[in-house]
Amino acid sequence: MAITPQFTNETEEAILARMLTAMRDDVGKRQGDIAYDLSDPVAQELAQAYIALDQTLGYAFLNEDMPSDLLTLAASDFGVDRKPSVIAKGEVTLTGPQGQLVPKSTQVRTDDGIYFQTINDVTLTSGTAKTSVEAVVGGTDGNVDIGEINTVVGDLAGVLTVTNELAYDTGVDEESDESLLQRVYDKVRKPATSGNVYHYEQWAREVSGVGAARVYPIWNGPGTVKVVLLGDDKRAPSQPVIDAAYAHINAERPVGPGDGLTVNGATEVPININASLTLASGAIIDEVKADIEKGVHAYLDSLAFKDNLIRYTRIAAVLLDIPRVIDYANLTVNGGTSNIEITDEQVAVLGTVSVNAV
Repeated sequence: MAITPQFTNETEEAILARMLTAMRDDVGKRQGDIAYDLSDPVAQELAQAYIALDQTLGYAFLNEDMPSDLLTLAASDFGVDRKPSVIAKGEVTLTGPQGQLVPKSTQVRTDDGIYFQTINDVTLTSGTAKTSVEAVVGGTDGNVDIGEINTVVGDLAGVLTVTNELAYDTGVDEESDESLLQRVYDKVRKPATSGNVYHYEQWAREVSGVGAARVYPIWNGPGTVKVVLLGDDKRAPSQPVIDAAYAHINAERPVGPGDGLTVNGATEVPININASLTLASGAIIDEVKADIEKGVHAYLDSLAFKDNLIRYTRIAAVLLDIPRVIDYANLTVNGGTSNIEITDEQVAVLGTVSVNAV
């Protein structure tokens, strides 16, 4: 909740008027008089001080308008630390002269300027070698597709070629302000004690890459707990994130009989859309399709782990909310014209969008 400003009436004009009123009546108070000209700069500075005071008051309580650095400090007072970014890691294949030594920290990059560096020294045998690399900077930018790493940087540029034969998916962005603030609220409002449901939620969400969690106690008999995870991007988290969550929860939870902990990622349910559109004059179908994808993506994100019903009419509304769409016909969602209900362990994600202009 945003803090309502308390000193909006303390403007330069209001302060100056009070200062002039406090002076004797026989003193000249018009603009250009000494009293006025000496008081006006003071009124300006006091008005700025009131603005700063309002800001300071807003920073005294946790709220969504706090600057990121102050929110980090305020959250730490509650024992909640901002989750750091995670560096993407993977493997590349290097090709070059037989016996060529490629030293540790040799850099390679993508066309988009995402840099990685080798983790160990490696020597090319038979003119090729596979070696592990990690992104220079943490975050999801390091999650590249197959073949995107294609350039060697530094002294070995032009001597070696490089490619990644597998996609990378371990990079995670630093926790957002929204997520951090919500974790603080949840810690205060949902008391976590003695390994209760809230405790498992809290442990899961302490892991970078986990945006939400659902907990199912005694799901498979006494002593068993299942935790289903949702990623920061409202999709199923990557397996490394799931593994990290399992390890963290298992280390924190009370000792129970056997290995009663199960941690899974949410199961993605693709939502596929087909429609014929009547477009405004000059509208370009590819641009309209991009707007539809953006709108449906936002709608599905709003449902993730909150509402299990994907409403056909809401998707229809997304189409009509696009100014360049006059009307639609033959709209189907996953091949039908009814609502789609998913389970608690599933998350709806955007699938294919097929539209044509009529």
